[in-house]
Amino acid sequence: MSQAIVSQASTPAFVDVPDDASINSITLARVERTGENTMLERRDTPTGPWLPVSANRFIKHVNAVARGLIAYGINPGDRVAIMSRTRYEWTLLDYACWAAGAVPVPIYETSSIEQIEWILTDTAAKMIVVESQLHEFGVESILDRVPELKHVLVIDKGAMRKLRDAGESIPESELIARRDAVVADDLATIIYTSGSTGRPKGVELTHRNIVHVAENAKEMIPEMLESGGRTIIFLPLAHVFARVIQVAVLASDTVLGHSPDVKNLVKDLKSFKPTFLLVVPRVLEKVFNSAAQSAAGSKVKENIFHWATRVAISYSRAMESGTINPALKAAHATAQRLVLNKLKDAMGGKVEYAISGGAPLGERLGHFYRGLGLTVLEGYGLTETSAPATVNMPSNVAIGTVGPPIAGTSVAIADDGEILIKGPHVFRGYRNQPELTAEVLTEDGWFHTGDIGTLDNEDRLRITGRKKELIVTAGGKNVSPTVLEDRLRSHPLISQVVVVGDQRPFIGALVTLDAETLPGWLESHNLPPMTVEEAKDNPVVMARLQRAVDRANQAVSRAESIRKFTILDQDFTEQNGYLTPSMKIRRPIILKDFAADVDDLYGGPVHKE
Repeated sequence: MSQAIVSQASTPAFVDVPDDASINSITLARVERTGENTMLERRDTPTGPWLPVSANRFIKHVNAVARGLIAYGINPGDRVAIMSRTRYEWTLLDYACWAAGAVPVPIYETSSIEQIEWILTDTAAKMIVVESQLHEFGVESILDRVPELKHVLVIDKGAMRKLRDAGESIPESELIARRDAVVADDLATIIYTSGSTGRPKGVELTHRNIVHVAENAKEMIPEMLESGGRTIIFLPLAHVFARVIQVAVLASDTVLGHSPDVKNLVKDLKSFKPTFLLVVPRVLEKVFNSAAQSAAGSKVKENIFHWATRVAISYSRAMESGTINPALKAAHATAQRLVLNKLKDAMGGKVEYAISGGAPLGERLGHFYRGLGLTVLEGYGLTETSAPATVNMPSNVAIGTVGPPIAGTSVAIADDGEILIKGPHVFRGYRNQPELTAEVLTEDGWFHTGDIGTLDNEDRLRITGRKKELIVTAGGKNVSPTVLEDRLRSHPLISQVVVVGDQRPFIGALVTLDAETLPGWLESHNLPPMTVEEAKDNPVVMARLQRAVDRANQAVSRAESIRKFTILDQDFTEQNGYLTPSMKIRRPIILKDFAADVDDLYGGPVHKE
């Protein structure tokens, strides 16, 4: 790792983390500051009312469960696995583990038995708390292969009550001693990267890593993390993005809610009325495509929607230039009344910001949402950087970039284009893998991300691809697939795209159709109902997708453009193993399993001498 640095940007920290700080200490500071004010809102049933939970009441819940963990024999430093959808109990368990000096280990509730076994074995977890009986059955099937595991508790079968009851025998003084003994450089959590290849890697994050992000976030984005701010988390808390923002929210004066089931998300947004959201680009793409589909019921509505879209985008671009002419202002006011406000109302009506990470959001959608009145703050980071490394600030959004380094962070570009990151939030290493840690983390603290990008003259980062995903055509052209993939996924018919062409004469693409939007799209285009299998061979569908490909190609040179594509008869999902839980495509697995489809694009396999 002796790459030379060709450019570098740094942002000073607003807050330096003291050596005796921890997630416990910043949470207690919130409790002392806000007391009986609402800290969270929760539901007893999926459609029931939102019930306020004060800061005092939350810490009381945390302490009761933490004493239960102690009663069950959980010692300082012991690992406790949590496997559940995003819900109040997840957050409660997280904080109870920290209060007891334990190390919570998240497991995606969609994980396979093999993944669960690997994480439990690698961490030597003493306890796992799962959500449902189905999860319990899965864990019980591997008990003989995870000898360190002593306890399996089930949330839906009274796990919280069992822990509270057991904890009554533990003196409060013992819990306080445990809690106060936790310091900044203690291990806070082990998060296993979902990864696109191989076994997940256990990323070890300390209390300092997470507290640095939480405390500096309050200074960086006060527009969100202030009294009156509200957010509802629907992304998996097993993912670093939602997890670290959870800590930042609960350390600030903001109110937190949970939405466990994405099927109820629209209803949850309307009733909770968040002021900001955490999203991945696919969520924003889906919201836009659903709105477009709803407008496609009649030609008049469709024309109005597309007109309003163009106005919103033009208005956002004019905001960037600093000049909005009277005609555009008037058109924007009309577009808001007819279309844009309705879409914002569907998200609760009060949302002003969305923090987006995990993948790039196309510039067109970025401008659309800002024109709508929802400013999307794109950021960039990895599990190894405790989520954010860079982010656009509300006062200075540059659509198409992922913003400058966050407070206390340095970002550098190596001579081969790789992005390097240094800061107090960079992880301490991979669990039980010192050699792998040494491969990506230099002695002077630079983390080699594997992503490639550039810094502009205002220190804002732009992601251009991933080193391992660069396609090298037979003609020697280096092509980053993400630009084309991101643009194509914004089409309402398209669910996923994988650009191909390594060692091939030209660039091609594998495309999957969105089964949810297909029926409405067919109806709005006066086409009869058909299955995905039938639609992929329909000439009208093919022609529309070719138009989408042609538009996407406008963003790249001819040598980088998609010349041919094929529509697959199945989608890429987390359930079939082709998407990670954070909605990233597992490119190597797809290329292996669909090698015959790739070969068909080029008339045969790669010719090897």
